[in-house]
Amino acid sequence: MERKLYRSDIDKKIAGVCGGFGEYFGIDPTIVRLLWVLFILLGGSGILAYIIAAIIIPRRF
Repeated sequence: MERKLYRSDIDKKIAGVCGGFGEYFGIDPTIVRLLWVLFILLGGSGILAYIIAAIIIPRRF
């Protein structure tokens, strides 16, 4: 079965990007959110990456 990455409609806080990554990799989305915050604090590129991911990753219909 082919897996596809989608933004989460169930576990979303802003755009569902972290929830989608959590579902795709089979891990808790809270861990993904903490890693994303770490990337933001370390250099700020996490904000740009989140915005790009929210635009590129499709929603599940």
